[in-house]
Amino acid sequence: MGWSTTFPLSLTVVLLLRSPTVFSSSRDDDFTASLYADFLHCLENRTQSSSPDLSQLLYSQSNSSYAAALQSYARNRRFTSSSSVTASSKPLLILAPTHHSHVSAAVLCSRDLGLHLRTRSGGHDYEGVSYASQSNESFIVLDTFNFRSIDVDVAGESAWVESGAILGELYYRISEKSSVLGFPAGICPTVGVGGHFSGGGYGNMIRKFGLSVDHITDARIVDVEGRVLDRASMGEDLFWAIRGGGGASFGVILAYKVNLVSVPSTVTVFRVEKTLEQNATDLVYRWQHVAPATDNGLFMRLLLQPITSRTRKGEKTIRASVLAQFLGDADRLVSIMAGEFPELGLRKEDCMEMSWIESAVWWGFKNRTAREALLDRTPESLNFLKRKSDYVQVPITRPGLESLWAKMIELGKVGLVFNAYGGAMAEVPSSETPFPHRAGNLFKIQYSISWGQESPEMETNYLNQIRSLHSFMTPSVSKDPRRAYLNYRDLDIGVAQNGKDIYGNDSVYGVKYFVGNFERLVGVKTVVDPMNFFRNEQSIPTLPRKPSK
Repeated sequence: MGWSTTFPLSLTVVLLLRSPTVFSSSRDDDFTASLYADFLHCLENRTQSSSPDLSQLLYSQSNSSYAAALQSYARNRRFTSSSSVTASSKPLLILAPTHHSHVSAAVLCSRDLGLHLRTRSGGHDYEGVSYASQSNESFIVLDTFNFRSIDVDVAGESAWVESGAILGELYYRISEKSSVLGFPAGICPTVGVGGHFSGGGYGNMIRKFGLSVDHITDARIVDVEGRVLDRASMGEDLFWAIRGGGGASFGVILAYKVNLVSVPSTVTVFRVEKTLEQNATDLVYRWQHVAPATDNGLFMRLLLQPITSRTRKGEKTIRASVLAQFLGDADRLVSIMAGEFPELGLRKEDCMEMSWIESAVWWGFKNRTAREALLDRTPESLNFLKRKSDYVQVPITRPGLESLWAKMIELGKVGLVFNAYGGAMAEVPSSETPFPHRAGNLFKIQYSISWGQESPEMETNYLNQIRSLHSFMTPSVSKDPRRAYLNYRDLDIGVAQNGKDIYGNDSVYGVKYFVGNFERLVGVKTVVDPMNFFRNEQSIPTLPRKPSK
């Protein structure tokens, strides 16, 4: 597969407007039992095995363990609640393979039976596309949670990580072998490696070491023909695509090989909070200038949340919280902040010095300190939630921030997370991997809203809130295109008919997620999966097939 080409944007727009093939089938008990038997028989034939293990790894909708299997790695309750789940939105079958041959067989058997296949690793996808369908297509879920082997090579400063491992397990296994090696990835320990890496993978060492995908050197993937391919056999185009373009569009990722990075013996973390009454506006305004340009070893995340004021009873205010990690000691950090960011007012007593692995626990858990917490695959809480994203390329003015505070207070619940870029992120060309949001982006915004109970009225209210704030921010964020982050999946983008998003605007999700890299991704997809077997609501599409003469 040694090819390179480009495609006109107008053509890729047409691709995204094509509706997927919809399979209709009655989902009664007889049909479910028949499908289960046919799929199991096919698996046994394809793997040359009649082991009872295969029947124990396959669940149908009529199986008593099906609900638990579906919900065990679902991290957004919106897609498992009683009001949202219908027979047509759920997988007909769930397979939890224990061997790579099971994956190859599952791909081929799904094709044989006219089903398509969705892959789930950690289940943190915000729109549930790995385990729920909005298109009424018949599909199965291949859940990789049994693929959690992590082989750390300290001498080679590398590791092979299976796609079903979670980030916490990766960090813990590295720490078992070395106190001076780490890996740049996310702060949430229960996120699955498969989706996180294949969508880019960012975390609190992003400014020092870049993204997770910047350190991937090899991979194993099962393609649409059921073949297990590594970097050499898949070719450089596919290898490029699965390092930020979303692995689920191209095959089933089995494992990644990554280069580890050197971390200091002392890491410093802190959390400082200020409200509007404590000059939070000055803090946020200055943060935009300092956070993307300071020492590369310093990552500062900014959380913005409407709260009830303690000093003005009954009134709302905004709380700005800076959470940071510095690859070094507290004295050095306090000195940097005193010179660059006096508005923060950082004191040494605000800082905590610890090891890198202890900092991973600090970020991931509120009330736990033992590093063994990183092995816990169950999140501390599960909520109904909605997330959206944006990129900021020009600092928001003080008047702009004050208008933002008024809007957030008016809406009531939506929070914002600002994640600083710059540093190593800006040094990697935007075409090096499918993830394009490199130089020129100061920070990424995550819009966040969550609620704890099932209520259609509450859901409508909260979805309207987050969409209203996202619309309000239009003048302050990137343009032409307005960019978004693939791993903050947002089905508001380009999901309505005729290419219109929920705001009535022309919208192509591929261009928002991948900007100039989208056309190359379409080209790779067309070669490796021409019939578009691996697909979801926002997967990479294929070029139209030329009619035969």
